[in-house]
Amino acid sequence: MTLRDLARMGEQNLTAAGVPDAKHDAMALLLESFGITKSDYVLHGETDLIGTAPGTKPSFVKDLAASLEKYREGIRRRSEREPLQQILGTAPFMGFEFSVDENVLVPRGDTEVLVETVIGDLQGQTPGLTCLDLCTGSGCIGISLAKLAGMEVTLSDISEAALAVAYKNASVLAPQCSLVQSDLFENIPQRFDLIVSNPPYIRDDVIETLDPEVRAYEPRTALSGGADGLSFYRRIAADAPAHLRENGRLYLEIGFDQGKDVSRILTENGFTDVKVHKDYCGNDRVVSAAKG
Repeated sequence: MTLRDLARMGEQNLTAAGVPDAKHDAMALLLESFGITKSDYVLHGETDLIGTAPGTKPSFVKDLAASLEKYREGIRRRSEREPLQQILGTAPFMGFEFSVDENVLVPRGDTEVLVETVIGDLQGQTPGLTCLDLCTGSGCIGISLAKLAGMEVTLSDISEAALAVAYKNASVLAPQCSLVQSDLFENIPQRFDLIVSNPPYIRDDVIETLDPEVRAYEPRTALSGGADGLSFYRRIAADAPAHLRENGRLYLEIGFDQGKDVSRILTENGFTDVKVHKDYCGNDRVVSAAKG
């Protein structure tokens, strides 16, 4: 039995279960289960893991039974469509590794557009600016801004369990961040230079049509944006001006078809300089606006 044998078997099982990117996911689970790198796999992929001949057992095989069991369990969970990132316990975002679990959304590449838009708009004039990250979840947006732009960031979420994940990530990546449990602005009295948010924005009737990784494993409270998907944007737009300093700006992630509606909501609430920013696939992804 070799690592390549295990990789093939894992890929076959995931493919049979309808898992997208089965080859990639099987490899990721294999590397994590054995605690090895891709280079180790390339070098030792054909080596007998049992090591029947003297000196042939790879040095990284410390506990073969435990590694095999971990791999089998990972393949089982992924076959049931549990997100790979939840199984691994981490997800990449803006070049950092964030801890994740079932209490937070898995950080996505689309959300990186929000961070990049903020940094690009401010053109380096970010150190010392204060920022509120509403609906922070894992903290990936606010922590990335603290790390990359030197902002003083407050991470806020209604979920105590989500804040525990954000605290874990902040402790490792940006311990200067502060955290507060709040239903949007309820427990937040101060004003900020910037407010950023990836709020729940999926229409309630769409949630059951999403991939099983999302609808069955990610927190419903982080997905549901009400009947039309816009309920959080209305609440944020109405209350954000009182929590923004003069010349303050608001940045919101949106669904691909929500640019016009969110822009209208912001304009109706007195925001100016409303702009829609696209992601790398050409879809509307972020709306930015200035306090009026």
